[in-house]
Amino acid sequence: MSHVRSAHDKWYLQFYSSDDCFFLMVSSSAGMEGVVVRRVIPSDNSCLFNAVGYVMEHNRNKASELRQVIAAAVASDPAKYSEVFLGKPNEAYCAWILDPEKWGGAIELSILSEYYGREIAAYDIQTTRCDLYGQEKNYTERAMLIYDGLHYDALAMSPFEAAPEEFDQTIFPVDHKRSIDPVEGLALNLVKEAQRKRSYTDTANFTLRCGVCQIGVIGQKEAVEHAQATGHVNFQEYK
Repeated sequence: MSHVRSAHDKWYLQFYSSDDCFFLMVSSSAGMEGVVVRRVIPSDNSCLFNAVGYVMEHNRNKASELRQVIAAAVASDPAKYSEVFLGKPNEAYCAWILDPEKWGGAIELSILSEYYGREIAAYDIQTTRCDLYGQEKNYTERAMLIYDGLHYDALAMSPFEAAPEEFDQTIFPVDHKRSIDPVEGLALNLVKEAQRKRSYTDTANFTLRCGVCQIGVIGQKEAVEHAQATGHVNFQEYK
């Protein structure tokens, strides 16, 4: 466990780690405490949607509904959501995103940010980069996700390490500096610790084997090319 005093001499940080979980505790001079925790979302191809459902509504089963929200938003504005923007025709994209086997990404997060009227911060473990969706809208609240290259989980502030999830705080006010500190700093430190433990998948260089024809490919780009050429979409990672 390590302790760090902030430059403002107001917040004290305590870091805890174990093999499976990372926790960061924040204590104020007023006696307020909490831990930033990673809330695991099932790996079922809909983790992005259910992670957003958890941070926005404390509900891990929102994927079907949120896919419909996205399809409706895209269909309603074909000029904005053009084939160039989507990578496929508008109508084809709408059918594609409703398929529970398809993954979400930046386009879907930007639409969901607007749908909920809140910023969504997505922290990438490999790079520790934070992609902030909705920042140009001057929303007054923010929620946080964490991404390991293949999978999204939710981030929350909990009153203590083993507290029930119903006590989680997942929506945070954005201050006049467009920050949610001290929570923002705690979240970033958690992400950096996950990076140090290499708790991510390098999608540019990971090795995959096609589950249909057993051909090996390297990285997401080769996997996509193989899928487009053969129609095979079942891949397993191997070392």
